[in-house]
Order: sequence, then C-alpha cells, then structure tokens
Amino acid sequence: MAEPGTSFSQRLGPALLDSLLAAIIAFALFGLLLGLRTVDKVTGLTLEPRPALLAVAVGIVFFGRLLLNLFVWHAEYPLITPFAKLFSSETFTRRDIGVLGIAAALALVILIAGMVIGNPACKLVGICVLVFMGLGLVRRTIVQVFPNLPYGRIFTIGGIAFAILFPICSYLLDKAFHLNLPLRYLFDLSILVLTYIMLGWGLNVVVGLAGLLDLGYVAFYAVGAYTFALLATHFGLGFWICLPIAGAAAALWGIVLGFPVLRLRGDYLAIVTLAFGEIVRIILLNWTDVTNGPNGVSGIPKPTFFGLPFAANGEQTFSTFFGLKYDPIQGIIFLYYVILCLALITNLVTLKLRRLPIGRAWEALREDQIACRSLGINTTITKLSAFAIGAMFGGLAGSFFATRQGFISPESFTFIESAIILAIVVLGGMGSQLGVALAAIVMVGGFEALRHTEHLQDFFGEGFDPALYRMLLFGVAMVGIMVWRPRGIVGTRTPSIALEQARPIPKDLVEEGTA
Repeated sequence: MAEPGTSFSQRLGPALLDSLLAAIIAFALFGLLLGLRTVDKVTGLTLEPRPALLAVAVGIVFFGRLLLNLFVWHAEYPLITPFAKLFSSETFTRRDIGVLGIAAALALVILIAGMVIGNPACKLVGICVLVFMGLGLVRRTIVQVFPNLPYGRIFTIGGIAFAILFPICSYLLDKAFHLNLPLRYLFDLSILVLTYIMLGWGLNVVVGLAGLLDLGYVAFYAVGAYTFALLATHFGLGFWICLPIAGAAAALWGIVLGFPVLRLRGDYLAIVTLAFGEIVRIILLNWTDVTNGPNGVSGIPKPTFFGLPFAANGEQTFSTFFGLKYDPIQGIIFLYYVILCLALITNLVTLKLRRLPIGRAWEALREDQIACRSLGINTTITKLSAFAIGAMFGGLAGSFFATRQGFISPESFTFIESAIILAIVVLGGMGSQLGVALAAIVMVGGFEALRHTEHLQDFFGEGFDPALYRMLLFGVAMVGIMVWRPRGIVGTRTPSIALEQARPIPKDLVEEGTA
C-alpha cells in the first residue's frame, strides 16, 4: 500500500485501496463460514445462502479498516490518543478534552436513543463507551491524588481477598436474603478459571521464565489426572494421598521429555513438545487395558475434609459433624478452596524460585542460551528443572480436574487445551504472574460471556446464533488485543534481583536480549 500523505485527500485513496483489499480477504475467509449454512431437510442436508450476514461482516471489515487508516494509523492526530491517555499519566490537551467530550456526548445520545426505541444494541454500545471512559477517569484521578501508592501490590492483595471471601459471602447473602443467585454456575465457572490460572502459572515457568516453547503441556495435565484416577479407582487411595504422587509422576515425565530436547530450541522444540502431547493422548486412547481407552475412567472419588465426605447420607459426613443442613453447594465451595490453595501455592513457589539461583538461571537461559552457557551455568540441569517443575504443577492441576469431574477421557486432553494455556501465558505477558491470572480470567470468562450475546442478533438478524461463532469472535478479540498490546496485558517486567530498588522495566524494552 502506498504511504498516505499528510492531508485527508491524500490519505483517502490509499486508505480505500487498503480497505477494499481487506474486504476481499474477509469475503474469501467468511464466504463459506458465514455465507452458507447447512439445513437438515427431509431430502437431506442442503445449503442455505445468507448474503445479508456475509455483507454485514464484510462491511464491518471494510469500514473498520477505512476508519483506522484515516483516523488512527496514518492520521496526524490519532483519535485513540485521548482514550489511551485515560490510562496513563500524560497531560490532556484541549483537543484531547474536546474529543473525549464529543465521544461521551455521542455515547449518551446513543444510550438515550436505545432506551427510547427499545434497541438493546444501542444501549449496550452507549453503556460500554461510558463505562470505559468512567473507569479511565476514575483510575487517572486516583493515580494523581495518590501517586506513590503500590498499586500493583494493592491490586494483588485485593484480588486474593476477593477470591477468598467470594464463595462464603455470596453463599451467606443468598441464604440470608433469598437472592436466588446462580451459585452453582458461578462457583463452577470460578473453579474453571482458577484451574486455568494454575495451569498458566505452571506453563509460565517453562515458557515465560525459561523461554522454552512447550506446545504439549496438556500431556502433563493428563498424566496427573490419570495417575490420580487409576490409583483412586484401582487401589482405593484418597485424593490427598494421590495429589503429591500425581505431581511427582508428571514431574518425572517432564524430565523424560526434557532429555531428548536438550539440544533443541525454537520451532524444533515446539514441534517435539507438540508430538509428545499427541503421543500421550494416543497412548491413553489405545492402552485400553489400563486407561479403558476412549471410554475413560469413571467413579473417581471426591476429596474429603479431614476424612469427612460431602455426602447427604452416611455415618459421619461434613454436615452431620458440624451440625449443618446438607447442601450440595458445600462440596462445590470446598472444591473451590482446594483449587484456590493449589493455585496460590503454585504462585508462591514460582515467585520464590524466581529469586533463587535456579530462577535467575532460567531467565538467563531465556535471554541468551549461548551467553548462559559461557557464564558456567549448567543448561542441562536448568532446562530439566524448568520442565520438571512446570510439569509438576500441571500434574497437580490434572489431579484436581479428575476429582472435580469424576470422569476423565482422552478427549479432555487435546491439543486445543495446550493452545489455550499457551495463549493465556502469551496474552498475559510472558513471565508475569499477574498478567497470566488476568489473561485466564479474560479468556475463560470471555468464552462464557460469548454464550450470552443474544444482542448480536440485532446486528446480524434473528437467525444468528452467537454460540456457533464463539471461537470466531473470540479469535478476532485475541488478534485485536495482541495488536494493541503485543507484549501482553502486563507488558512490564520487574527484575528478579536489584542492588537498591527493583524498578519495573518498561514494556517497550521487554523483548529478547534487551531486558
């Protein structure tokens, strides 16, 4: 594309050409995905064209690209500048204030119009813009009034406190005021998020700290799950006994994987780890005498509270011991606290290891393997320790997954799980514990949020089912986030060791070989 000129008329021609090219590419990509739909009729499956849906998607790409070209990427004054300043400490200019005022006025008009005509799409757009600007102004005001507060530590402590108090407070409030909250759904979603946070922190040791690209992390997840499931169903062992065994088994397999890949790095390492993940899945699928093959393992017992099961009947249960009325949600709350404790232990151990010599060796290996070896660091032990510790955390998470589900099968440990966990690490910011946690919340919560997007039918028509396009919409959102924040949600990096004061390294310097 030709470089646009400084004036609007000079930028318009190249911008139109670039937008037209993007629209053609979108038409080629979405032509079969959105333009056609299979319909089951009496005569069999037939293709039903959907030109309106395809036209809307292509139009969004065309006009969105055109606006970005004209007013963001090649504009003398990008319109996103004042919105970016909302979340920074830069001083507002008169033009910034004017743009923000116009945007707020337009959002308010759209919101009012949506309320008048009863259009939920307009109301959603207006509310999102106003909430975004409101959060930015609140954040900016707090930072200006209290500039020296440790906001990172406050945010972390607040998040941990919320995670600890959330199930108990929500359960008590629901029982006291009869709010009829969907507690089971909320707790199950929270458990799923915490599981992925733990998996992300485990993979962050391998990818974020040691710089070893692992595409087969789900294999250790599966090893931990099957180790507990087989020991529990065949030998009658409890969860708390099998938990360290599952972690040790996964760590052992991490070392087994580490030896063949000692001399590999980059793309070759990724291919070998990907193959390892598929080998483990195929073994679980075909070794029917041990793993029961595709039928999986069922009847996996739940964890107990010091030997007290969360059951409705029995001589000594949790509810009868404490004199409580039995409620199935009690067992779900206990599972929530189990995975919360496991995740916090994973985080604590990782932070402690990062400050030890082995942690600094991981980071040296990530920055430059040749320089690391020249300094006398044993790269063999460094790589194997990273694989083993990361695999151990994956095995612990797999053991919890098995006891929570009560049933596991090879279909639960496909490559897409490894891709999601790796995406969490990359999206959050490699090496950042807080970033991984935020990315897990965004990704897993994003999947669930896209289940409840019926308002998109106002844009795409009544026949549009958002559940069918969750992965597509989520992929578009992922690409957008990585374009705007290529270093992840938390792009800064705090040095593991400093002489006087550990100052965060800016995100523009956080790249291989510079920090």
